[in-house]
Amino acid sequence: MSTTPTTPRWQRAFAMLRPSHSHTAFTATLLLMASAMASRVIGLVRTKYIAYLLGRTSAADAFNAAFQLPDQISYFLVGGAASITFVTMLTRYREAGREAEGERSMSIILTTMAMVLSVAILAAEFLAPLYVHTVLSFTPGSETAVLCARLTRILLPAQLFFLAGGIFASVLLVRKQFAVQAVTPLVYNCGIILGGVLLYRTLDSAGLAVGAVAGAFLGPFLLNAIWAHRVGIRYRPILDWKDKGLHEWVRMSIPLMLGVSLVSADNWIINKFASYVSGDLSLLTYAKQLFTAPVALGQAAGAASLPFLASLYGKRDEAGRPDRAGFAQAVNTSVSQILAFSILLSAFMIAMALPLVDVLLRGGAFHRADSATMASYFAVFSVSLCLWSAQAIYARAFYAAANTLTPMIAGTIVTAVSIPVYALLFHSVGAIGLAVASDIGILIQTLTLAVLLHRRGMVPAGGLNYAELLRSLVAAAAGYAALVALRHYVYSNSRLIELGVLALATVLWVLVSGAVLKLIGSKLPDQLIARFLKRGK
Repeated sequence: MSTTPTTPRWQRAFAMLRPSHSHTAFTATLLLMASAMASRVIGLVRTKYIAYLLGRTSAADAFNAAFQLPDQISYFLVGGAASITFVTMLTRYREAGREAEGERSMSIILTTMAMVLSVAILAAEFLAPLYVHTVLSFTPGSETAVLCARLTRILLPAQLFFLAGGIFASVLLVRKQFAVQAVTPLVYNCGIILGGVLLYRTLDSAGLAVGAVAGAFLGPFLLNAIWAHRVGIRYRPILDWKDKGLHEWVRMSIPLMLGVSLVSADNWIINKFASYVSGDLSLLTYAKQLFTAPVALGQAAGAASLPFLASLYGKRDEAGRPDRAGFAQAVNTSVSQILAFSILLSAFMIAMALPLVDVLLRGGAFHRADSATMASYFAVFSVSLCLWSAQAIYARAFYAAANTLTPMIAGTIVTAVSIPVYALLFHSVGAIGLAVASDIGILIQTLTLAVLLHRRGMVPAGGLNYAELLRSLVAAAAGYAALVALRHYVYSNSRLIELGVLALATVLWVLVSGAVLKLIGSKLPDQLIARFLKRGK
């Protein structure tokens, strides 16, 4: 009797890292979550380095605000459509056996959008000072405003690399190849860090901006282009205004380009109000960057789920009728699990906000008082962690159904309704009011998407695992109480002691949360363990 040799676990793990490896939904999510966390770790190093060099000075405000105009140009002209709509469209081409047609449309779309984006970037290079004067709240003609315009001009060309890289990445995502996408954010963040290390002494903060452009070229663009070429994709500069693929892409993308989602607008609104007071913009930016490290888990789950959800949405039964049960179950299962874990993690982040911020950022131009102020912003942002994670999956559910119009309209209305809330809370309680307004806005955004999916019969709201979510709330409350008690009895301004407290708090949080979950009958720990053991077999 012959037996098939079992592949060692370490070989299976390394196989997942091959760019050509075709992933399942679970391994893709696992890989992208690991990559997102690694990227956020490097991102935290980047934030630490910037805070060390610039602190909460006006130069820091100028640098952090300089990303806004490039991001807005990319958002309104590309709107995330370079990857989101392309994955949906190319999935249909591939499943219909029309890959050659899809490749030609890719070349046409990339050529067309590169031309449009280039014109917009050129115009923005001239208009950057006017933008800083009218959209942000820096004093006109001040050193901060002048520096912000200069850094903006350096950063603008990077959007071309993000556009092309997003389209090439879509080719790999359709083939369930996620390894390159897992690496590119790491390269981008390393580019900013190296730009500072190599160029800060001669170019000051402009060295960081140059590093960002270099990182965008080497990571998001070059790596995706190389591996798309290796899977057989050949880009050719083509202009064909009559191409059906171009028309389909424009039809799907226009809603994303015209609409304003609070996911992106949140930072823009915060920058507008925070730039009234020197230093507030930087502290809120640092807090948001620290907060987005765990948010990356939900974003990674959403990115990994898109091609699989697109396939599930297009599934039909034996009679040829649409069979959406698997699609709805997949969305609800993903949202339930990410919500449950995010609730637990929020408890840790809120309770340990000050030592987390102080250990990670204090040093150089960033002082203990800055840590205390920023920790309050970070704790408020952390309340909404589960919402940021859930809305990423809900949005992808619409995109998988090739419906970009509904989330666009909903996001635009939510953003418009939220702006007065930001203004009111900022003028009432200051910068921390902006963090509160951010939580309120993303709550409205998430509930709106969930209700719309339910009313359209796509994802019934009753399919969420509410019992498991309630158990997570109970466990989170117990974990939070334990950590608050720890902070009460062990308190120090020493970063070395705070580092030890963080390590002890992590162990305590895991033990208390896990014990309470088991005690009240939660299946979440067993589900996570079972999935990892299953992958190891």
